[in-house]
Amino acid sequence: MADSGRIVDALVRARRGGLTAGAALSGLALIGGLAYRALRGTAPPETGGPDFTRVAEDEARLMLRVMVAATTADGMVDAAERKRLDAAVAEAGLDTDGRSWLERELANPADIDEIAERVSGPDAAARIFAAARLAIDPDTLQERQFLKMLAEALDLPPGATERVERDIAA
Repeated sequence: MADSGRIVDALVRARRGGLTAGAALSGLALIGGLAYRALRGTAPPETGGPDFTRVAEDEARLMLRVMVAATTADGMVDAAERKRLDAAVAEAGLDTDGRSWLERELANPADIDEIAERVSGPDAAARIFAAARLAIDPDTLQERQFLKMLAEALDLPPGATERVERDIAA
């Protein structure tokens, strides 16, 4: 399956609520901005800063895997989550192989340790956490526990996860 970044973009845009409704940012840019602020405590510069829309396919695939794992953390994919997934699949133009891959991931999601061991450095860790957090509204104990365990496995400082939460809530 190629171009996981398109699917990540579509999943973030399909997220309900005001977070992305008026944003001109792509999903990857939103994830990158959240991660940048989480680690540095400041917004990225408007010019001359990092280009968050360019993510290696391996990292985009890992973002997608963590988003699926977060979605299934409470043991089920509810109707709203399924609707978001279906909308993202349609928007991304996923082919049959891509749809099959997604269904396999939903049936057997990656575990936190598997995800964490593939992350290279604190910036990627913050992006992976931001992607997971954007995938869900942590309204169950299992989802909140998943995010806490993910942050610990990624070795993110507590302030970073708090900033992601605050930025998403804003």
